[in-house]
Amino acid sequence: MPLPPLASVEQARSLLQLNTAYHQAKLLHTAVELGLFEMLAGGPSTVDEVRRKLSLAHPLATDFLDALVAVGLLEADDGPPRSYRNSATATAFLVPGAPEYLGGSVLQHARKHYHVWAGLTTALREGEAGSGAEAHGPEAYPEHYADLERARQIMAHFDTFTTFTADELARRVDWGPYRSFVDIGGARGNLATRLALAHPHLSGTVFDLPALAPLCEELTADRGLDGRVRFQGGDFRTDPLPAADAVVIGHVLPDWPFPQRRALLRRIHGALRPGGALVIYDLMTDPASESAHDILQRLNHGLIRGDSSSSSVAQYRASVEEAGFTIRQAERIDNLLGDWLIVAVKP
Repeated sequence: MPLPPLASVEQARSLLQLNTAYHQAKLLHTAVELGLFEMLAGGPSTVDEVRRKLSLAHPLATDFLDALVAVGLLEADDGPPRSYRNSATATAFLVPGAPEYLGGSVLQHARKHYHVWAGLTTALREGEAGSGAEAHGPEAYPEHYADLERARQIMAHFDTFTTFTADELARRVDWGPYRSFVDIGGARGNLATRLALAHPHLSGTVFDLPALAPLCEELTADRGLDGRVRFQGGDFRTDPLPAADAVVIGHVLPDWPFPQRRALLRRIHGALRPGGALVIYDLMTDPASESAHDILQRLNHGLIRGDSSSSSVAQYRASVEEAGFTIRQAERIDNLLGDWLIVAVKP
């Protein structure tokens, strides 16, 4: 009796690759956690030198380095002995101090997000209690920021995304009519300082929890922006918002339930001067999009933030208009997450 035809080996192989995709993720996580790329920024090293400098004991160190070569994060010569160096990609994005450093986000995913996703089955079955969101949501920020070094690590994660976003906002928004802006929930000021550098006529205020003041002051001094970008500590839910010609807010509104989002938009409207602009960038859902990237980002958003969730572009538009603004533009921007940008004006 003839055997039935086998399913495509190519399909089976692609499923196996999906099943083991975490291999590459943890390879990247571990290399950043060990400080490998930072160490190799000083020059090529052999396996023995890597072991000694990073205190590695396992004999798999060679395979670990070869795997990083295979995925394009390291390069190696033939030796002997074989030596390893950072690839162009690692040099640009994974060496601390690089202008577009992504290592902070890699560490955040390694230490937090990876473990939240490990609980996806439990989260789906049991709800919020299984998602781990209580350790990562907005109510946890004051606790995280109490330790300045821990806050510094979180800021490096935020900077990963705001670096690319700031460049997009600087290019896509017409800043000519405005002289001042406030970045609500602006962390240590990475986005605000980049906007100020791109548009020298602008001055900015970073409005966030008071514990972040030292980190913002460090950054503004480092970028030569003392006096043009300042920090104001406070709680944007209850404290008066600084007056300005424009308000920037991104990846903040979805942290909160809808009533608090609407209330914050109304408070922003009240703080803005007539003719002032509201600039929102966020992970807004697009019902027309069925891409894996967009859907997985929505899932990640819900896991990390618990009950809060992203909204559609239409819902954002409706909330902004309800608060009294007139929308001037709405478009997708080319940043790391594929955010949407909404620019609205207070009549």
